[in-house]
Amino acid sequence: MKSAKISLRGMVYASMFAALTAVGAYITIPLQLVPITLQTLFTNLAGALLGGYLGALSQLVYVLLGIMGLPVFAGGKAGLGVLLGPTGGYLVGFIAGTYFMGKMIERREQAGFGWIVLALGVGHVVIYGLGALQLSVVAHLSAAKALAVGVLPFLPGDILKILVAAFLTLKLRELIKL
Repeated sequence: MKSAKISLRGMVYASMFAALTAVGAYITIPLQLVPITLQTLFTNLAGALLGGYLGALSQLVYVLLGIMGLPVFAGGKAGLGVLLGPTGGYLVGFIAGTYFMGKMIERREQAGFGWIVLALGVGHVVIYGLGALQLSVVAHLSAAKALAVGVLPFLPGDILKILVAAFLTLKLRELIKL
């Protein structure tokens, strides 16, 4: 985002992506510790279309809604306990990762497909890093085990979601006026 002032339109878009991330949490494939959801598709799109600041704001709103008790986290969960639990690092990672995605894309005037994919991939490294770290600490897992259960099963799906989000970004970015 080029100016520090946030437009009403920007706030509406941030709110919309918070809501879409919540919807993505309900589209889930349950696994033992960390479920597969469509949340990261919407974190990708938020960062790519809204930029670093508004994209991160959208995810902060999403996380705050869940902490306040709205059942917006994966599996319809809510509350501070989720943020402090084994999957909480991924939620914090959504905020930080989306910021990095958006900031990288903002560095290019008209980012192409490859740059968008790279930026989204970097954002996922942040999400995975924070998520696996907290998973390791809270679930008392070694780093290798946390990566095995908290990252590896998600790589194929997240690569697909990154490619879809990059394609959609190229198609939608001219329609999103901040």
